Parts: sequence; C-alpha cells; structure tokens
Amino acid sequence: MEEQNFLDNLVGVFGHPAAENPGVVIQEAAFKKMGLNRWRFLTIDVDPGKLEDALAGLKAMKMRGINCTLPHKIDVLQFLDEISPSAKLIGAVNMIVNDKGRLSGENTDGKGFMESLRNKGISPEGKKIVILGAGGAGRAIAVEMAMSGTEHITIVNIPQDEKMALSLVDLVNKETGAKAIYVPWDGKYKIPADTEILINATPIGLYPNVTDKPNIDYDTIGPDLFVQDVIPNPAFTPFLAEAEKRGAKWNTGMGMLINQAAINIKMWTGKDPDKEVMTEAFKKVIG
Repeated sequence: MEEQNFLDNLVGVFGHPAAENPGVVIQEAAFKKMGLNRWRFLTIDVDPGKLEDALAGLKAMKMRGINCTLPHKIDVLQFLDEISPSAKLIGAVNMIVNDKGRLSGENTDGKGFMESLRNKGISPEGKKIVILGAGGAGRAIAVEMAMSGTEHITIVNIPQDEKMALSLVDLVNKETGAKAIYVPWDGKYKIPADTEILINATPIGLYPNVTDKPNIDYDTIGPDLFVQDVIPNPAFTPFLAEAEKRGAKWNTGMGMLINQAAINIKMWTGKDPDKEVMTEAFKKVIG
C-alpha cells in the first residue's frame, strides 16, 4: 500500500504590514511547477514586539523557514543560532532556514539585487552610486555593491536614523574597498552630477501608498543615470516614472524580488525553481 502523507511543508514571510507582500504568488507558482504539491507559503503579519514569539511558533510548527521583511530584517539577528558571514557583515537577515529547531540566517536581498542589475547589463565596478535609505535593503545593497567593485557610495537617510546610516558608512569604509559617505536627508535631495547609479532602497511607493515618491529633486536626474527601485508592488513606481520622463534608464524591483525568492527556494528545498514561471505569476497579479 502506498504511504499516505498529507503533511504540509511550511515556509512564508514575517512582516508588518504583510498584506501587500506578493511572495506567496511567486513562491507557490514555483512549488507547483516543481511538483512540490504539499509546500505552502504563508503570509504572516508579525508586530515588531512579537518577533521572538513568532520564531518560537515557527519552531513549534516545524516550518522549514521564513522570509523576514520590514521591519524585522535587523531585529531578527538577536534570535538566530547562526548567521552567514555575508549576512553578519551586512547586519541584516531576510531569510531563515529551520534545521530541526536550529535557525540559520542569510541575506539574499543583495544577491538578488546584483543579479537583477547584471541582467540589465549594468556593472557596479568603478561606479559612483547614491542609495536612498539605510535600512535592511539599503545595507544589503550597499555591501554587495561595495564588494563588487563600486568606487563611491553616498548613503542618503533621514536624520532621525543617522546612527543607522553612519554605521553602514563605517562598515563599507572599514570592510570593503569602496568609499562611503552619509548625507542627511533633510528636504529635497539633489542628485550629484557625477552619480552613475541611483537606488531607492526605501519603502516609499510601496502599496498601498502607490502615489508616494522619494523627496528628491527629479530635475537632477539625467539621461546618463541608471535608476533602480527595490519596490516590487507596484513594479513601475512614480519614482521610476520620473526617471523615465528625463530619459534615464531604469529597472523595477521585480527582478530583485524574483531572484532572491529563487535563492530562498533553493535553500529551503534543495531544488532550483523556474524563474520564468515565477515572473509570469507575479505579472498576472501585480501587472
């Protein structure tokens, strides 16, 4: 008699808010294509003060792993048994693997971001870049860009979170070959004329605030600038629309999302997903 096994393999995402996170769409499309019919992706809203409780629940339910999105990418570090060298350097974790109750943290945001850039034919080597935001995504991107040969990184962040921005600048300057500086984001920021890549690593423009855009002087964007957003939902943000109006080349956050999700799936299941299937599933829902 064939063995009966109706046990679900659970993964998912912890975030707050979490309702607009499209991870379930692309992850479960990948599972279906891979024939992993009892794998489930759960979208779970976890208040900041309840993260430790949520991780205890993850262990109790024997979940295989979890993504961490805003605002948990940095706070989660204190609750993990092991952190990968790159995630430790970045100082943020966006995915966790549960190995029989032992939680290991990794950061696939930066890796997914770099692959998205390469797919657009953009190399960070020798470039001068500006990153808006110094949170989990900003840290991952700054470190990955610096380790890939970026020459100069300007971190633009609100003065209220100056300590966080300065710690990122210090990290880049001490641990990589790139030069980094911090600029307080107090008013409308003007993009320096020699900037080659501009990155929005903030949640500004994320659903449901789809009309919001970073407070910068958009007339300082020119046709020689490459503009990258990390926002996947909506994919084409007002930030990118402003860049397109001024002739700049641009890239949405969709590629970063798909690439990091594919890495996560491989780490959870041991199998490579079909990224084209994931992309098409995403487009059907988000557009």
